[in-house]
Amino acid sequence: MPDHPVRNLTDLLPRLERLMDRIESLLSAYAGGTGDESGDVYADSVAFQWRKKGGRGFLEPIVHPDLADLGDLFGLDREIGILDRNPRQFVRGMPANNTLIWGERGTGKSSVVKGLLARFAGEGLRMIEVRKQDLTDLPEIVEILWDRPERFVLFCDDLSFLDDESVYLELKALLEGSLSARPDNVLVYATSNRRHLMQEKFADNTPRFSPDDDEIHPQETVEEKVSLSDRFGLSIGFYRITQDTYFEIVRHLVDQRGIHIDGDLLRRESLRWVQRASGRSGRVARQFVDDLEGRLKLGELP
Repeated sequence: MPDHPVRNLTDLLPRLERLMDRIESLLSAYAGGTGDESGDVYADSVAFQWRKKGGRGFLEPIVHPDLADLGDLFGLDREIGILDRNPRQFVRGMPANNTLIWGERGTGKSSVVKGLLARFAGEGLRMIEVRKQDLTDLPEIVEILWDRPERFVLFCDDLSFLDDESVYLELKALLEGSLSARPDNVLVYATSNRRHLMQEKFADNTPRFSPDDDEIHPQETVEEKVSLSDRFGLSIGFYRITQDTYFEIVRHLVDQRGIHIDGDLLRRESLRWVQRASGRSGRVARQFVDDLEGRLKLGELP
């Protein structure tokens, strides 16, 4: 005897609601979350953020993207030379690699990625910033971008994971290992202070004989942590700059802003600043010049 039609309708309604939610989410994403489906948001904007509203995700254009000029990044010629080739291949439809840039804080990792967007946006490169907590939405984001003619970089900035976090699994599957294919027009770029993205402990490399340790094969835990970073085809480290490079950056920023100051005074003040800072980096140099410009305008320096 067939099921009652009311029961069938009751079972069908939740499925229809989920389908409508999915369609509305896709339409919002194509419209950049603005509700305006006229025009092509991907032609008008080069940078986007994946945002959530009411539990639904959408792509929101970044009206004023913070782009960088690769020519302003000193001490990174070798790194930029390596990283420049990958998006050059990508925008021209050639094979290219997912990329992990790791190293000490303030060494220019994020600036280089934003500089690559500025350099190749005219050739169709677009960038979407995806926060760590939204990595579970990667399949949805990829589905939206699948048939677009532009080339998209999913940018995960300052990425790292703790032992008890599982959100990295979606990233791992997208990079390699999922049954679903990744479209040819999507790459993942991540920056991190950690080489392997995962929290590492001395115990990972120490033989364990404690009766309280329940793990039979601890080496497998180490392999799991390393395997995530191994799925990035291109991995490059950024290191702390020399004192001469630090001062070269300071000098460039001062000239760029039209600040007039005696060279010896500039060097003394910049070195005094770095002694109080976390170390030499392009970020510290910019922070010093910001402070220097303000002090000069207040008349606190000769």
